[in-house]
Amino acid sequence: MLWIKNEGFTLIEVIVTLTVLGFILLIILGAFRLGLSAWERGESIKEEYQKVRIITQLISQQIKSIVPFKIKTQKAEGDYLAFEGKGRSLKFVSTLSIKAKQPEGFVYAIYEFKEGGSEGGRLILYEQRVLNRDFFEEEPKEELGVSLLEGVSNVRFEYYQEEDSLKNRKEEWVEEWNTKEEKALPKAFRMTITHPAYRRASKEEKGKEENSSITVLASIPSYRFEEVRTAPVIRRPILERRP
Repeated sequence: MLWIKNEGFTLIEVIVTLTVLGFILLIILGAFRLGLSAWERGESIKEEYQKVRIITQLISQQIKSIVPFKIKTQKAEGDYLAFEGKGRSLKFVSTLSIKAKQPEGFVYAIYEFKEGGSEGGRLILYEQRVLNRDFFEEEPKEELGVSLLEGVSNVRFEYYQEEDSLKNRKEEWVEEWNTKEEKALPKAFRMTITHPAYRRASKEEKGKEENSSITVLASIPSYRFEEVRTAPVIRRPILERRP
């Protein structure tokens, strides 16, 4: 007579199997959440860089469209070009407007970086049409300001200085450019945008801040300014012919 022995899983074996399956599911879910978080962070960084790239292209185009607009003044310093470059601000006249949808003639533009504490600073643009004579000496109105970039650590403007043996100066990038002294526009312009990037590789490094920078370089085609003076035209009376 043949006997068949039926053997099943014991309670301990079932508990051990379920525990192992639970650990496997936790590892899978953890890896999935980590991958999803990395993807979302990557998409956010990609979107931010895309925004910065578009804005820097517009700024570069406006810089390349600078015109040597001359300010007429009665002061002892004489006439000067409408351009003032500093480390964190820039003023100039351009034929290209970033805010306007249609061309409006000459545009007076001001770029200014303002610090914002823990939330980061802002790059603000002020634009207005060149209408009155004293526009370059007036302070920009706050309501006309448009925030181009937010949450940036720093924005630095630099201007290319050519070598000049007569003035005993070398070729270099300077942080200030005064056309009242230089009597000309800089040959090129450089803007460095520094923004924070937070590392999240480990718990020890979490919260530490790194700086990532983007550099924009633009030439100024109209940097050589030559004033053309024409001689007065003398009109002579037309003699009538008599038959």
